[in-house]
Amino acid sequence: MGVETYLGTPNGSLACAPMDDESHHLKALTQILQNAYSGELAAAYAYRGHWKSVKKPEEREMIHQIEQEEWSHRAVVGSMLAGLGSKPRRFKEWKMWLIGRTLGALCHVSGWFFPMFFAGQLEVKNVSEYDTAAGHAKGAGREDLVPALSHMAITEKEHEIFFFGVIREHRLFPLMKKIFKISSAY
Repeated sequence: MGVETYLGTPNGSLACAPMDDESHHLKALTQILQNAYSGELAAAYAYRGHWKSVKKPEEREMIHQIEQEEWSHRAVVGSMLAGLGSKPRRFKEWKMWLIGRTLGALCHVSGWFFPMFFAGQLEVKNVSEYDTAAGHAKGAGREDLVPALSHMAITEKEHEIFFFGVIREHRLFPLMKKIFKISSAY
C-alpha cells in the first residue's frame, strides 16, 4: 500500500484508511466535488422554496441566508473543479435542478416539520461529504483546498444545528430521530 490518509467519517471523527496513490485521491475528490456542485444547486433551489413557505420571520430570514450560503459553496466548488481540470456532469446538473425545484415547491404543501427535518438530514450528509473531500484533497497533494472544504463543512454543520434546533420540541422529532438514527445531541 502507498499513501495513508485521514478521511472524515459521518460523526466527524477521523479514520485512517490506506490508499494506493495520489491519483486515487484525485479521482475520488473530483467525484465528490462534482456531486457537491450539483447537490448545492438542488439545495439552493429547495431552500429558496423553503424560506418562502415558512411563516416565522426569523426562520424565513435564516433559511434565506442558508440558500445564499449554498450558492456561495457552489461557486467555491465550481472553482475547485476548474482548478482540477474538471467540470460538472451535465445529467447530474439537470437531475439536481429538477430535484431542487420540486422540493422547493413541495415545501409550500408539505407542512412545516418535514421540510425542516429533511433539510437537517441533508446537512448531515453535506458535513460528511466535505470532510471526506478534505481527506482526499490531502491525499491528492492538494492541501490548498483543505481550508475551504473544512470551512464549508463547518457551515453545513451550522445549518444542521439550525434545522434540528427549530424542530427539537416537535412531537414527531423523537420518532424521526429513531427512524433515521439521529444523534442524541438533538
